[in-house]
Amino acid sequence: MPVSKAHAAWNGDIPSGSGTFTAGDGISGGVTYKSRFEGGPGSNPEQLIGAAHATCFSMALASTLASAGFPAESIETDASVTLRPVDGTPTITRIELVTRGRVPGVGEAEFREFAASAKANCPVSRALAGVPEVTLQATLADG
Repeated sequence: MPVSKAHAAWNGDIPSGSGTFTAGDGISGGVTYKSRFEGGPGSNPEQLIGAAHATCFSMALASTLASAGFPAESIETDASVTLRPVDGTPTITRIELVTRGRVPGVGEAEFREFAASAKANCPVSRALAGVPEVTLQATLADG
């Protein structure tokens, strides 16, 4: 398997400095203290972690469903990553995954079981095992 790479650079001190990052062919952005800790404009590492987790989970769920004979028409997942001080240190304390699938032939309870398995087994979930709380809400789309 290939090795995935990213790059980041930071200039200046934390309160007034700024940084940039790139990953893959089309992912890039800027980060500042305000964008990371005050909800200001720009990007932050926690958004990237959320995007990675939502993507990995969606792919794992689609794979799990297909292996069971239920190919998904679509899987959409949102991830919310909470950063809070723990003992004075910014720490990711919670990740909420909310997924909605369009999967012919699967019932709601069965879909939730497949989603729970994907959450437990996707590589990014496993990498984030130290996060104290990771929740999952999984529903099927109507029609």
